[in-house]
Amino acid sequence: MKSLQHSQCGAAYVAFFLTLASAAYAQVSSINSVIVLPRVFNDIPGATGTQINMFPGFISLSEAGVSQTTGGFANRDVWYFSNDGGQTAYQFQDTDYFSASFSVILTDSADSPRKEAGFLFSDLNGAFPGGDLQFIVDSDSHEVVQFGGFTFFAFAPDLVKPYVTGTTIRLGVSYFRLPDGNNAFLFSANGQFNPIFELPPGVGNGNGNKLGGYFQIDNDPTSPGNAGHAVFRGISIIPVPLPY
Repeated sequence: MKSLQHSQCGAAYVAFFLTLASAAYAQVSSINSVIVLPRVFNDIPGATGTQINMFPGFISLSEAGVSQTTGGFANRDVWYFSNDGGQTAYQFQDTDYFSASFSVILTDSADSPRKEAGFLFSDLNGAFPGGDLQFIVDSDSHEVVQFGGFTFFAFAPDLVKPYVTGTTIRLGVSYFRLPDGNNAFLFSANGQFNPIFELPPGVGNGNGNKLGGYFQIDNDPTSPGNAGHAVFRGISIIPVPLPY
C-alpha cells in the first residue's frame, strides 16, 4: 500500500472524475436502486428494528430496545447498491471504477454504548487483507475513520472535527485506476481528502463484493431504552471512466 500526495490532489482527482463520468462503463451506471437487509447482525433479536427505503430520497435504519441481559454483541442493518430494482445487491468487479457519496446523520438515546454508521464494502471474496472496508462515524469515540481492507485513515481531529451525534456529515469513496496501472482508493469527509491509497499491482476491489451503507448499535444490558438511528441522504454513485 502506498499513500500518494495530499488532500488537495484528492480534490483534483474527484473533479476530473465528475467531468468524465458520462464516458464511463455501463456496469456501474446501471445501478438504479438499493436493497435493504435488516439484521445482518441479530444478537439482540428482541429489539425493534425499523428500516425505510426511500431511495433516492433517503434510507432510514433504526433500532430500539437494544438491551439483553444474557449477552449479545450488536444489531446491524445494511443497505447495498442494486441494479435490478432492489432485488439483489450489485456485485462489483475489479474494473467497476466508481465515485460514491452520501450524507449521514447518526442519532441515539445515549452516546454509549457505541452506535456507528457509514460506508460498508463487504469483502465476500477475500480481496481485502484486512477484511471488510469501512468508512464510518461513531457515537462514543466521535471518530470519522476509514479502516479495513488495505487502508486506515483517521479524518478527525486533524482534517475534520470529531463527530457529534445528531449532526450531518458527508462521506465519499472513490475507486479508480492510476496512470501507473495500479488501482487505488480515495476517501473524503466534508470535502477533505485523505492521501490516495494505491493497491499492489494486479489487485482490485474483489469480484463480487458489495458496496453500501450500514447502521450498527451495541447491546446495553442495563438500559432497556438503548436506541439509535441513522439516516442516509443525497446518495450518489457515478462510474469513473477508463482509461484514466
